[in-house]
Amino acid sequence: MATPATETSGAPATSSPESGRQEAASSAALLATVTEEAFRRSNEALTRATAGARGPVERVEAFFRESLRLGAEGAHRPAAALMNAGLPPACLERLTEPHREQVEPFRAAVRELGAPEPELTADLIAGMLHTALAAVESGAPLETVTRRTLALVRRCLEARDGTEGTPEGGR
Repeated sequence: MATPATETSGAPATSSPESGRQEAASSAALLATVTEEAFRRSNEALTRATAGARGPVERVEAFFRESLRLGAEGAHRPAAALMNAGLPPACLERLTEPHREQVEPFRAAVRELGAPEPELTADLIAGMLHTALAAVESGAPLETVTRRTLALVRRCLEARDGTEGTPEGGR
């Protein structure tokens, strides 16, 4: 007995290109929503971790320490996968905003320290975090990576006289 899909040609019905695009768009939107929720949880954890920090260097250290802990738990995998999944621009924008919110406290601390070219300095230091995250995700011991990364970050944030790079020359 023929079904409506096979009545005319005898072959099963196939999806139209438009329905395929709609399905892909709705799948991408669903994935972006899941990732937004993961960002929300990570942002809350980062806010808690940096809340008790005294001064900008301690905030940066707390941010890095918590980011690495979250990375060891796999919190960064969904966002990384989605950023490389060829999502439509609207979905990518939905992911960019929570990431900006996530890194702003770190960037603000670098600016507060009076670092030269603070945006570039923050980007370069963030490169260490990305490399450290990759190391942890590849199986390097979290404690070792965290200790070494924080030592390097501290060196980047210290002024030449050994004090933090604040405009006042100290804490």
